[in-house]
Amino acid sequence: MTKNKTLFVTNALPYANGPIHLGHMLEHIQSDIFVRFNRAIGNKVFYVCGDDCHGTPVMIKAGQMGITPEQMIEITSKDHAEDLKGFLVNYDNYYRTHSKENHEISSYMYEKAKDNGYIKTETISQLYDPEKNMFLPDRFVKGTCPKCGAKDQYGDNCEVCGATYSPTELKDAYSVVSGAKPVLKESLHYFFDLPKAKDFLHDYIKNSGVIQTEMANKLEEWFSQGLKPWDISRDAPYFGFKIPGTDDKYFYVWMDAPMGYLASLKNLCEKTGDNYEDFVKEGSEIEMDHFIGKDILYFRSLFWPATLKAAQMRLPSHIYVHGYVTVNGAKMSKSKGTFIKAKTFLKFLKPETLRYYFASKMNSSAVDIDLSLDDFMAKVNSDIVGKVVNLASRTAGFIAKRFDGKLSSAPYNAEILKKAAAIREDVIKGYQSRNYAEAIRTIMALADEANRYIDAEAPWVIAKQEGQDDKLQKVCSDGINLFRALITYLQPVLPEVAAHAEEFLNTKLDFFALDNPLVDHQINKFKPLFNRIEKTQIDAMIETSKEDLKQAQAQAKKADEKKADDRIEPLAPEITIDDFAKIDLRVGTIVEAEEVKEARKLLKLKVDIGFETRQVFAGLKQAYPDAKSLIGRKVVLVANLKPRQMKFGLSEGMVTAAGPGATEVFLLSVDSGAQNGDRIH
Repeated sequence: MTKNKTLFVTNALPYANGPIHLGHMLEHIQSDIFVRFNRAIGNKVFYVCGDDCHGTPVMIKAGQMGITPEQMIEITSKDHAEDLKGFLVNYDNYYRTHSKENHEISSYMYEKAKDNGYIKTETISQLYDPEKNMFLPDRFVKGTCPKCGAKDQYGDNCEVCGATYSPTELKDAYSVVSGAKPVLKESLHYFFDLPKAKDFLHDYIKNSGVIQTEMANKLEEWFSQGLKPWDISRDAPYFGFKIPGTDDKYFYVWMDAPMGYLASLKNLCEKTGDNYEDFVKEGSEIEMDHFIGKDILYFRSLFWPATLKAAQMRLPSHIYVHGYVTVNGAKMSKSKGTFIKAKTFLKFLKPETLRYYFASKMNSSAVDIDLSLDDFMAKVNSDIVGKVVNLASRTAGFIAKRFDGKLSSAPYNAEILKKAAAIREDVIKGYQSRNYAEAIRTIMALADEANRYIDAEAPWVIAKQEGQDDKLQKVCSDGINLFRALITYLQPVLPEVAAHAEEFLNTKLDFFALDNPLVDHQINKFKPLFNRIEKTQIDAMIETSKEDLKQAQAQAKKADEKKADDRIEPLAPEITIDDFAKIDLRVGTIVEAEEVKEARKLLKLKVDIGFETRQVFAGLKQAYPDAKSLIGRKVVLVANLKPRQMKFGLSEGMVTAAGPGATEVFLLSVDSGAQNGDRIH
């Protein structure tokens, strides 16, 4: 057992474009138990998390909601924090990657990596959505896996066979945004030279003990395939941080997401007065522990240590990997109501029911955990209610009524109390190794023995016998002391029950105080600590989850209908042919195009209309982020529009386009036979 050390503990950052569900909660509960245990044995822990805010999914969803990404992540972050708090997950700081601290840290680590020769550039052909006029992130391309042939797989990895690949390798690829077939388009990209870190990474993963053996073996597959340079840049439009020294390149979300750990820590240190550098400098003696799911193994176990090494910063001490959550033996299903949101669960059930069930199933490996709802109900009712709480409830009444709430001056069975204290090292070993299931088995074995002892002594029988008050008080006091031991050991798992137990016991729960039973000690009136789970609660939760799906589908349909309605503008007031004849529309060709850096929407175009070239400022930047791609396009120009003096120069006409605006603007073109200067009638 290691005491009196300092740990920095983190959890994978929830993505800021959706609600937290029970699959997410597994990891948060796992790390929270670990943190509470370490604090219980005297270690100091800095426990942080936050929302992963950047990337195209956030940008697109915010657009669908009609708000800015900043507004959306503000709403989501508050929602996530409430859900986590509802499950008694007690972070010291819950922050976000879209923050000044993260901008500073990401930029610093990039610059250090660049200085140390880890950054290079290359012009690549990348998949581009011709309808939405945007480069497509890997996760916004789907198609058939080039390795196993599974359909509808993402552009970066296959969820069926686990293979990783380039999105250009997908077969039958399509854009998730529009459904269009992507086209290849060239763009300058920035790469992190992961192969340069190969020898260091292989030694770190294989020999440091940082990660479970089975996960280290899994990572061997990537080493045998050969590590590839990691594309860390994305083109506009993109919600994120600009890469230092560039105008239109942004950090790929995975390049600033893990830095969010450090940003949350730095923000916490600014509040507490602790020295942030003590945590991140090379050679730091503070333990850094990451809890992650096996779905992000590649990113967190290879990319993250490599970027830390390149930036000459300390490395993670441990990367604890867990498996997925299934419900009733199958993948969580929205249609079956087993895709359960955190909020939905908390409407019907206590958070500690899930905390206990997950803990009873968790070990130090990355195996999947099944939430069997029948087993869940039976285990919680049997263990927490039937074995632990019931031990106190059926002995406390006698102490209150017959002895004014005072425990005996000595135990009746000192041996069983010594045994309760003696299992401490086994319980600690289970928690410390994250083999919570083993810790729970040890605790419940004690609970079984404690209940057999009370059943055998039968205080309800002793209470009816003359002259047996001393024995009654001692046996019931033993029951209370056994309850104290059980709830002390379960404190990391059941923090709310433990807090109420402290009020009842009139003492603080302490792992290292159990060698000394409570004697001549005044306890308070016992109040119910936990209620049984009823089948009706679970049924109601499942039905509500189904309703959640129906509501989400209805809202999505309504949003699509509204979007369609909003897209169709009402007709302008009627005009005559004479009014229309006043507009001089001419065919032109864009010969120059560049962005106006000071303006959010404008591009500066030079349009050849046959007899002269006009300068036009057009609000096309969001729809056509690559201004150079417009050179050579034939357009329709309003040629007799009165010139307008703008801040950036004189605009001598207007190019025509269709669409509702922003990224959905589409230039009008003419057939190839039309010549520059031809009038449109």
